[in-house]
Amino acid sequence: MLPERQAAQDYFRTLLRTVVGQAFTAAGYQLENAPLQWAGGKVRFVTTFEDGHRGTIDFQTLVYSDSAWSAGAPSRFRVHLTRFHAGNLLASRSLSQLVVVDFGIKILPSADHWWTYTDTDSLGKALAEAGHLAIGYGMPWLAGELLPPADALAVQAQEQ
Repeated sequence: MLPERQAAQDYFRTLLRTVVGQAFTAAGYQLENAPLQWAGGKVRFVTTFEDGHRGTIDFQTLVYSDSAWSAGAPSRFRVHLTRFHAGNLLASRSLSQLVVVDFGIKILPSADHWWTYTDTDSLGKALAEAGHLAIGYGMPWLAGELLPPADALAVQAQEQ
């Protein structure tokens, strides 16, 4: 069972790189070489911004195998965004929380969303949706270029 699960996690990483890798690379994010994390289903893209801050986009997958207890259960993944400076955590949100709660965009069913998939086609579509949201909302938020409305109002009030 372990080799099958490992193969499925490797396949997830391969398809992730195929679907979003080129766009993430163009935006300055690189795939972190972390085989032990990959074995646990975690794939991380990292960048360092001009101000020295570091941004990460983590994809965490849970691969389900058919068994007597989980026959037909879909596999799933979620995306987490984190900004660091000198090893100190500055901001951390799941992509779904950022989009649904912070920006108020109801494109996802909930703020605690897991993208599900059962085959290559559904995984590709789920990765494309998550990738679009990561590029449109996550990367600008990590870079400090896009603030949620409540944060933008607070910044404007401080500037006045």
